[in-house]
Amino acid sequence: MMKLWLDDIRPSPDGYMHARSVNDAISILETETCEYASLDHDLGDYAEDGGDGFKLVLWMAEHDRWPTQGIRVHSANAPGMRRMLADIDHLGPYRPGYGIERTA
Repeated sequence: MMKLWLDDIRPSPDGYMHARSVNDAISILETETCEYASLDHDLGDYAEDGGDGFKLVLWMAEHDRWPTQGIRVHSANAPGMRRMLADIDHLGPYRPGYGIERTA
């Protein structure tokens, strides 16, 4: 199992597969079983390749490809983070607030 890091600027922590765009992340999730994901909302120029981090949350819900252990949102965009977390709570397989980490 792997851990996914979605971010256009910040380097990935050790042990994470780094995706800079939503389409890169989707390609990884289509072929790998994901244990844990840490997602950014704003993806700068990479947003042209699939949208922002919220689009990945919607894709995970539509395709039922959720990380098995949880999701962290590490965005400095507070409204974007709240939107992502609300949909993860609502659409994801986790109990509300469980398996989800909120950080700026």
